[in-house]
Amino acid sequence: MNAKAFGACLVFAALFWPRAAPAADTPADAGRSIYLEGLLGSGAPLTARRSENSGVRGAAAACTNCHQRSGLGAREGRSVVPPIAARYLMRKIGKDDDDRNIPFVEGMRGERAPYTDQTLARAIREGVDSEGRALSYLMPRYELGDADMAALIGYLKRLDRRKVPGVGDTTLHLATIITPDADPVKRRGMLDVMTQFFTDRNDRQMATAPPLRSSGKTAYARSMNMVSRRWELHVWELTGPASTWQQQLERRLVAEPVFAVISGLGGSNWAPVHAFCEHSAVPCLFPNVEVPVDDDNDFYSIYFSKGVLLEAELIASRLLDAGDGGVARSVTQVYRAGDSGEAGAQALAALLERRGVRVVARALPAVANEESLAEAVQASAAADALVLWLRPADIAALGSPPSASTAVYMSGVLGGLERAPLPSGWRAATRLTYPYDLPDRRRVRVDYAFGWFTLRKIPMVAAQVQADTYLACGLLSETLQHMVDNFVREFLVERVRDTLEHRILTGYYPRLTLGTGQRFASKGGYLVRFADEKGSRVVADRDWIVP
Repeated sequence: MNAKAFGACLVFAALFWPRAAPAADTPADAGRSIYLEGLLGSGAPLTARRSENSGVRGAAAACTNCHQRSGLGAREGRSVVPPIAARYLMRKIGKDDDDRNIPFVEGMRGERAPYTDQTLARAIREGVDSEGRALSYLMPRYELGDADMAALIGYLKRLDRRKVPGVGDTTLHLATIITPDADPVKRRGMLDVMTQFFTDRNDRQMATAPPLRSSGKTAYARSMNMVSRRWELHVWELTGPASTWQQQLERRLVAEPVFAVISGLGGSNWAPVHAFCEHSAVPCLFPNVEVPVDDDNDFYSIYFSKGVLLEAELIASRLLDAGDGGVARSVTQVYRAGDSGEAGAQALAALLERRGVRVVARALPAVANEESLAEAVQASAAADALVLWLRPADIAALGSPPSASTAVYMSGVLGGLERAPLPSGWRAATRLTYPYDLPDRRRVRVDYAFGWFTLRKIPMVAAQVQADTYLACGLLSETLQHMVDNFVREFLVERVRDTLEHRILTGYYPRLTLGTGQRFASKGGYLVRFADEKGSRVVADRDWIVP
């Protein structure tokens, strides 16, 4: 373990207090809880020490903090945390080894004697490697009884997934998921991009490449050669009520095993899809959804943005800012029942009511009705602020604006961003949430994708969704190149974080990062207003806001 990694463990010690937990039912459960949660088979917290006066307990001591969920280690700056999956710890060395093509992982030790169960237990307890040499003092010494030690070593052995679903000798199977309530125009745009990206990638990558040269001095020399696999896209279109989606997906996964889910498109409800990916341990990378699931305990689902949940945070940051005209005392929210705006309104209400703000919800019927819209707007006359979670058709039908004393906020995600058909009488008083970089600032980063669409004659019918889809496919391609045929689902999620850190072309977003435990790569946005009574030019009130 390197210095930064152990430092991270000490940070975790401050963030997590050891918690009691039920005793593990089986050795498999015990090994998993030790590795991932820092809990012994009895439910007591795991203890790890560098010295008698320095140590961590519970979640802060869990192996995953430094060696990752995959067990394949990590890089932090110039330091490398080595892999501890048993395949890398216990493999034999020599010309007769039948596993010389083990996939390369940065930090793997090629010339060290293989560990046995006994020497690995000694390393974990005493900090002595398989050849009797002292490990770095930064590697904690763990207090484990024989049963817990056996369970942990057993878990390290189970991290070796030699046969991964969706990975064939010549084909890599990937899925994209579309819910029944997804916008049909966005669906077309997304699938056009994905189909063409997969075709281009297969044409380019399936050409025979010359073998990589190496000195041949280590048993890992040949592991640097990657097998060219054709990507096959499976489009999983869901039907019927949301209560059936998870079962539909489970059946599809059995019939068409895939390595990961890439992109995808949802309407107002993505939760069953998110639950499927977490339960089935299938990476779900960057779906196009307005209402993602925000759960710190999940691992396999990663999003570009929080969507309407982030918009709620942006509005709350303004309404609760005492230095910006005073904290609002009453807020009226207008949304269509069952649409994504309902989730945004609920998130904003929770943030405001916690601070004593009175929030009134005006839920319009799902079917458009101009009369009910006008009534809801007029009912906001006495409120300090009016928040509109509406689609373009409703925005265009807005009647007279409220009084000048009522601040107006509108969802940019739902309304169409700078193309929102906001009537001229509303423009001066209305602030739009804008969880992307501004048009003039992102132009260079999206021009490449837009040019790619043009050259391939892909109609640009949903620019932001298509740009995000192209970005997601590109990130997957780059990440898989760095994985060097090490097809481990957890490793894919971990390596995506590293790829994001070095990505220059980030599309609609000024920056994309994913720290440990984070699910949303873009963290902020703007509040903007229209610059003129007509047109699409918007200007930000202030710099990028990270709520």
